[in-house]
Amino acid sequence: MADNRYQNLTQLGGAAGIPASPAEAVLETVSNPETGADYVVRFTCPEFTSLCPVTGQPDFACLVIDYVPDRAILESKSLKLYLASFRNHAAFHEECTMTIARRLTEEVKPKWLRMGGYWYPRGGIPIDVYYQTGDPPAGLWIPDPGVAPYRGRG
Repeated sequence: MADNRYQNLTQLGGAAGIPASPAEAVLETVSNPETGADYVVRFTCPEFTSLCPVTGQPDFACLVIDYVPDRAILESKSLKLYLASFRNHAAFHEECTMTIARRLTEEVKPKWLRMGGYWYPRGGIPIDVYYQTGDPPAGLWIPDPGVAPYRGRG
């Protein structure tokens, strides 16, 4: 008997191209299989790219997304395609990081979410952008993001 929790997924298990823009990307979720426990899910995207809105040159970042699921968990292929849709998207580091964090918060509705955008230097200055929805659930182990302050990352 097939698990019908997965019947609404449209991207996993088949061909799915990179959306033309973040607004066109579809984030998909499935029911949280462990609703009785608080746990942390981490997604790390070490090769995130977007474009500078002024120069059109590429910007690079390592994104670390931690969240505590409530009723839904985020399907990873849809996240991968969403993040890839920023490849030709022109926005400053702050806007990219906050756009992603807010959309994940709105669509996944986690109990808690924390995101760090660790941007590689442009003009000699690295910009790190952090967002958190509030305090994590009490007693939950939250690992260090694992990205050191900039001293020649890589």
